[in-house]
Amino acid sequence: MNGMGISFDEFEVGQRFESYRITVTEAHVVLFASLSGDFNPLHVDDTFARKSIFGSRVAHGILTLSLMSGYLGMLVAGTAIAFLEMNVRFTLPVRIGDTIHSVIEVIDKKPSEKYKGGIVTFKSQVYNQRNEVVMEGSFTLLISKK
Repeated sequence: MNGMGISFDEFEVGQRFESYRITVTEAHVVLFASLSGDFNPLHVDDTFARKSIFGSRVAHGILTLSLMSGYLGMLVAGTAIAFLEMNVRFTLPVRIGDTIHSVIEVIDKKPSEKYKGGIVTFKSQVYNQRNEVVMEGSFTLLISKK
């Protein structure tokens, strides 16, 4: 990739990418709460969360999305022009100590001469250590040619 992300021309429909695995830690949750300002007690108050339907603290859904998005962003580092659209569903809670990873698949691509590249749509699923889907979605990006 010559130090650059994958270009529009290099993506193929059906192509799949699997991210690294990352264990969600206390630090992730606390730092994300600090950055986002979301101090919902489900995320930061152990006593409150133990009495919830989850029985323990859970990571922010948007934190899970951010970890997946970081991997996708690095695939197109230097070639992405714009993040156009996303549609996400959170299917199971992610808890501190869970290890997650993403599988991202190219499901559509349309060239755009105006932007010297095109629009690529990805489907993504995030799995926990039990291979359960915890998040799924689709993402559309405008990506340049090299």
